Formats: sequence, C-alpha cells, structure tokens
Amino acid sequence: MTVFAKVVPQWMREYQRSWLGGDIIAGVTLAAVAIPETMGYTSIAQTPVITGLYTVLFPTVVFALLGSSRLLVVGADSATAAIMAAGLASLGIAGLAPNSSEWVAYSSLVALVCGALLILARLLRLGFLGDFLSASVLIGFLTGVGIQVLTGQLPDMLGIPKGTGNWFEQQWHTLTNLGQANGWTVVFAAGTLVIIVGSKLISPKVPGAVIAVILSIILSNAFDATSYGVAVIGPVQGGFPPIGLPAGVDLGEIPAVLGIALSCFFLIIAQSAATSRSFAMKHDQRVDINRDIIGLSGANIAAGLTGTFVVNGSPTKTEILDEQRGRTQLANITMSLVVLVVVLFLTGYLTNMPTAVLAAIVFMIGLGLVDFRGLARIRAARVSEFLIACVTAIVVFAWGVEQGIILAIVLSILELVRRAYSPRDFLVGVSKEGKPVFTAATPGSESLPGLLVFRFDARLFFANASLFVDDIRALIAAAPTKIRWLILDCSSIGDIDYSAGLNLANLIAALHAEGRVFALAEVDPVLMEALRDYGTLEDFDNSRIYPTVLDAVEAFRADAATAT
Repeated sequence: MTVFAKVVPQWMREYQRSWLGGDIIAGVTLAAVAIPETMGYTSIAQTPVITGLYTVLFPTVVFALLGSSRLLVVGADSATAAIMAAGLASLGIAGLAPNSSEWVAYSSLVALVCGALLILARLLRLGFLGDFLSASVLIGFLTGVGIQVLTGQLPDMLGIPKGTGNWFEQQWHTLTNLGQANGWTVVFAAGTLVIIVGSKLISPKVPGAVIAVILSIILSNAFDATSYGVAVIGPVQGGFPPIGLPAGVDLGEIPAVLGIALSCFFLIIAQSAATSRSFAMKHDQRVDINRDIIGLSGANIAAGLTGTFVVNGSPTKTEILDEQRGRTQLANITMSLVVLVVVLFLTGYLTNMPTAVLAAIVFMIGLGLVDFRGLARIRAARVSEFLIACVTAIVVFAWGVEQGIILAIVLSILELVRRAYSPRDFLVGVSKEGKPVFTAATPGSESLPGLLVFRFDARLFFANASLFVDDIRALIAAAPTKIRWLILDCSSIGDIDYSAGLNLANLIAALHAEGRVFALAEVDPVLMEALRDYGTLEDFDNSRIYPTVLDAVEAFRADAATAT
C-alpha cells in the first residue's frame, strides 16, 4: 500500500463527481438537525450552548479525514455527555460548577484523555474491548440514559427549579412543585413537542427541531417572553473556537478524570463500531474498525483542543445522513461548514430562545434512546438478557451513568461466562428425509434406539467440563433403551483446554469399559489437534471419527444391523 493510500481515506480515493450534489444537500440537511440537537446536548453535558456547536466543527472534520467509515457522523452524543457530566459532578473539586469555564476545561481534558486511550487501544489492538458490551446490555444502558435525560428536562419544560439529590428525590421534587409551573413556559415546551412529532409524521426529512427553534425565537422576541417569566438561554458567545490545551487545568489532574474517560472510551468503541459496521453492511461496504478508532481518537483530541467535550459516533445522525442519500464524509464536512457559518455570524439570534424549547428538544432525544422495540425483542428471545438490560437501565438512571457503564461491562462478561458454563444441550436425530433434527437434551430421550447424538453448544473448558460429562451420564442412565453408541457432534465445540481434555478422556475410558462405542463427528481441525496433543484420544479408535453426523449415524445403523 502506498503512502498516499495509507494517508488519504478510501472515500476520497474513490470519490465520484456524481455524488457531489447529494453529499452537499445531505450535509446541509444534517446541519439543520445537528444544530439544535448539539445545542441540546449541552444541557446534558452542563456546558455553554456554543460548546455543542463546536463538537461538529473540528472533531467531525478530523474523523472524516482519518476514519474509514463513509457515513459515520461524529459529534456530541447524549450518552457520553451524560457520563462526562455525572463523572465531573462526582469529583468534588472546589469551584468546579456546571457551565463554568473550569467545567468546560475539565470537559476538554476528559476528551483529550479519551483520545489518548483510543490511540492506546489502537496500538495494543484493544478494539475488541467494545465487544464486551453485549447488544442487550447496550440497549439497557442507552434506555437508562434516555430515561435520565428526558426526566432531567422536565423542570426546564415546566419552568420550575431543578431538584437535588438522587434521581428519585429529583422526580419527587418535580411532582410536588407542579403547581409552580409557568404556563407560558409549558406552552413553548408543548409547542416544540407538537412541531417535532408532527414533522416526523409528515416526513422524517422535515427538520422539526429547526422549525421549533426559529418559531420560538420569533415569538419570544415579538411578545417579550421574559416578561412573562419564561427563561431564555441568554447571550451565546460565538466566534471561532479557542485553540490549545484547556485553560486553567493542570495535566496532573489526568488521574482524576481517568475513570470518566474510561467509561466514555468503552461506550465510544462499542457504539461507534456497531454503527459503522451496520451501515457498511447495509451498503455492502468494508469498514476498518482499527482505522475508525484512529479517527475517533483524533476527533476527541480535536474536541479537547477546541474548547468542547467528548464526541462519539451518532447512530441517529448517521441514520439521517443515510436517509438523505449521503454517500461519503463530504456530507459531514459540509455540515461542519454550515455550523461554522452559524458559529461565526448567527449566534446573536439565539439569545432569546426559550430554555423550554431546548429542553423539549433534548426530551425527544432522550425518548428516542428508550428502545421499547429492542427491549421487546430481547424479552422474546431470551428472558435472562432482558432482565440484565432492565437492571442496567435502572442502575443508570437511578444511581448514575458511570456506575451503569461499569455494571454493563460486568454483566456482559458474567452473561458470557454463564452461557459458556451452562450452554444448551441438544440431541440430534434424523428425519424421514434424512436431515438432522435437533431436540432439547432431556433425560429419558434418545436420538435412535440405542443411540445418543449429543451436541454441546460451547467450547469445552475447565469450568463446564464436569457439567458436560454429568449431562451425558444422565442421558445414558435415563435413556429408554440401552445406549450402545454415543456420538459427540463437535460442530459447536471449536476448542478444548487441558482440563476438559482430561474429563473427556475419562468419559471415553468409562464408556469403553461399559462396552459402549464413542464416536466423533464434524471435528474442527483445531479441536482435533488439541485432543491429540492432550492425549485425550489414546484410548480411542480413530476409525470412529466421521466427517458428518449423518455419516456417524449410518455407521451406527450398519453396526446395529451386523449385531443382529
């Protein structure tokens, strides 16, 4: 590969002139969605409104130039914003208050550390760590974030002070203060919700949030909304973002924010990789996750050096880009240029935008994170994973996002271990058409009279080897006819460790001592090599190894016919 190919992203090398118009239109449309959304994310991150717009300037462009995904949109994200804000609030550093310059500086430091962790992940090939967040746990985590985000906007939508304490105390404060709600504030919030929902019903392409923002600013100015007690966001300091290390933060504070950055790191890898993979698969494209990690690290370093907070791959904005028929990262660069125009010349128009409008936009973002359909699918597929998803969601909104991400990783690993320790067992039979038939391996059943074809749906290792042997012995003992042959279907056993090899050797010896035949079918070459290295097959007739289960069953039938 030439130096040019290594440095220039693939989408640039393969760009076609016919894509230009579509990319520019998609980028402008995406900007219309991203501007109010990223402004809303600042209420989650608890940073000034302008910092949200900064997330789609340099970070987005840096990813476009360094990443491999053609469509992944990188910018502010509700989940990582929530993790960062919760983490900074827990530091207990004097003078570190939301929306302050110190808070922004620490937010930028988190982004820098996160970028460094992503570089380290690429160098050490640690991208697989994101795989430890299972789909069910990730759905539960994002659902919990969504509930926390949307309930956190209710005070601003009602015009009442926000409560303090844990999540339950805050919700109780909101309920007990409903009588103090400001009517005009509620009207602005409700109007925003109606416009956004109505726009989606008309067409997903209609930028409801932008319409709501423009109308609210016009009405707020026309009727002097502040005189009716409606809170507005106030002056927005525009201009080019500051360039350089976070002001006033000693790099010696890195250990203090390392835990926050780690939590963001895991979510960025898991969410961004899943998003880029899904859209690449949809368009029959190839995505290089390792290169995307470099792009994400560069984007977060750019965020940390331009006065804003952690950025992540956005599934919702990537979906919008795809719906608008954007073809490459040029659409995202176009979006950044549009936002740059707003930052340089139009922020003055945002001064009188009611806070309730921004809160309503974020409320809808939070509602979108609550994945009811995903939870229903998980429940239908596997109840245990559904319970894990629910527990993760509850921990996130009731105790904290940072605790939730740690729990999510732990539960994902525990579920992996549980399934490996106690996988599903099957008995394989043969239909009248000569095809394999799989049934649950329950005592009292058999594949054919005198035959057990046992399938163990996991690799064999020290923790599940005894269970494997016990299940087989239980099936043999409870079989309706005397078992003459045991065939082990190895199609799901890709590997075996030494301890399990000893257990299997003892099982083979015991079966032979009882006058039974033991056979293997569909053995992976790696598994066969391990069995021979461990000496597991010393007391085994190598002629009893068959390429398929059906071949092994035919050998049993031939043996049975000879015996009679």
